[in-house]
Amino acid sequence: MRDQNIVRLVPILVVLAVIVVGTVVARRRGYNVGGQTVVRCRDGHLFTTVWIPGGSFKSIRLGWYRLQYCPVGRHWSLVAPVRDEDLTDAERGFAHAHHDTRVP
Repeated sequence: MRDQNIVRLVPILVVLAVIVVGTVVARRRGYNVGGQTVVRCRDGHLFTTVWIPGGSFKSIRLGWYRLQYCPVGRHWSLVAPVRDEDLTDAERGFAHAHHDTRVP
């Protein structure tokens, strides 16, 4: 019985480890993931979204990218986080003024 419980926990622990490691690596590379994150769509539009490594409620995860609705261009596109250091103050302000839809 105890062995069955351990076997059931292994996949959960693996998923949690991937999420934690992904978050740490992304933050060390300069990405602000794990909360309100500035992202850029394929057309170059900037906006903020909730970016939780390993999870998504409003998008389809495709590795580091996500298929998500862009509220600036009003289209569906692949989006990816943008490093804070790669943004000008004007771009950062624009992104923070444009949020995607909130999770209900």
